[in-house]
Amino acid sequence: MPTIDIKKLFTTDLPAAIEKHPDEARKVDARYQVGITGATGGDWFVNLTSKGGGPKCTAGKSEADCTITISDDDFQKLCEDPQKLAMQLFFSGKLKVGGNVMLATKLGQILSLARDAK
Repeated sequence: MPTIDIKKLFTTDLPAAIEKHPDEARKVDARYQVGITGATGGDWFVNLTSKGGGPKCTAGKSEADCTITISDDDFQKLCEDPQKLAMQLFFSGKLKVGGNVMLATKLGQILSLARDAK
């Protein structure tokens, strides 16, 4: 699988997918703080609610219902096969989830929209 440009995913692809499918995004009804460590990572706030100007994805940090922290290398692996690798990375401590852990499973739906929109 080709390498994903993480910054492009969160600054261009995901915001475009949210703008194209706002009702789908609002169905998630949660706010995420995504922190990807490493040279190609960054911090993004993904607001999938109708509050606070949402739904939208912006660079930076804000108060979230669910926080996700992962290295850029592990994020690449996660994107290859999220169904198979999410739990494996979580239980090995490479995917850290804070707040409402169950919401982490819903973020994958929106990331798929961004990947499928290409």
